[in-house]
Amino acid sequence: MNPQAKLIFATSLVLGTGITISSNHWIMAWAGLEINTLAILPLIAQSHHPRAIEAATKYFLTQAAASTLMLFSSMTNAWYTGQWDIAQLTHPTSCLILTSAIAMKLGLVPFHFWFPEVLQGSPLTTGLLLSTIMKFPPMTLFYMTSHSLNPTLLTCMAISSAALGGWMGLNQTQIRKILAFSSIAHLGWMTIIIAYNPKLTLLNFYLYILMTAATFLTLNTIKATKLSTLMTTWTKAPSLNAMLLLTLLSLAGLPPLTGFIPKWLIIQELTKQDMAPMATMISLLSLLGLFFYLRLAYCATITLPPHTTNHMKQWHTNKPTNTSIAILTTVSTLLLPISPMIATII
Repeated sequence: MNPQAKLIFATSLVLGTGITISSNHWIMAWAGLEINTLAILPLIAQSHHPRAIEAATKYFLTQAAASTLMLFSSMTNAWYTGQWDIAQLTHPTSCLILTSAIAMKLGLVPFHFWFPEVLQGSPLTTGLLLSTIMKFPPMTLFYMTSHSLNPTLLTCMAISSAALGGWMGLNQTQIRKILAFSSIAHLGWMTIIIAYNPKLTLLNFYLYILMTAATFLTLNTIKATKLSTLMTTWTKAPSLNAMLLLTLLSLAGLPPLTGFIPKWLIIQELTKQDMAPMATMISLLSLLGLFFYLRLAYCATITLPPHTTNHMKQWHTNKPTNTSIAILTTVSTLLLPISPMIATII
């Protein structure tokens, strides 16, 4: 792709995200989301492969439907209350429609079907954008309207997302699809707590972005998209693969790694809200995700030849690891000791 075109699309992404995050008016938020959608489409379809074109089409249709629902929700609210302010969403029907719209934007169950397909059809770098930056504007709207949304509905969607993200990731062999289902399961954790402690949702989201960015950038460096190719990449950059092991275990939420912080704080908050059964259920469902993270980690670092795949081993490279990957993997694994400080901030 032309560098100038890439620059325009990247600038539009930043602009659209900035407009939505900083707006108080529904129309401005909607405009930012539309700019974002239009900017990411060429990045998804840049390879001109039929699967990439299909992914771009699916993405466009779902995001357009979600934006329309969001606009309809805000117009209904303005019709009944006279308010266009995002924080003043009070009409019950509007709240219900907005929940559907945000769930569709983020890829929450039952509006999750588009996300694994789109991620599978995109390059790894675009997949990183779809999993992190593109979720930022809808997550901001979710945060701003969390006090108006129905907690029971959100809890049902959260438990369903954690269950489905875990179950459907079990039999996948494509790494991008596994990471898509991982994202759906993580969104379940964020959604279950947003009605009670929205700041915890944001903390979980920020840490999820760090860990996912580290994973995607590492996979992009070693050029692995399937489990079978991941098995043969450890010779290329052994130290990077060792860090990938830790990052994946952190994504799974195992102590003493960074990913344990949000799970720990969310379970604690749910127990305070007399929702111990829900906390138990979502904790047990996260074990499903742990299985496929362990599978990825096993394929990345513990599988040694001879094995059944017929891929050639890659040359060992002495090129230094990208600084951003080094920083992200370090942060993704070592933040647990400062969790008391994080807990006081939120």
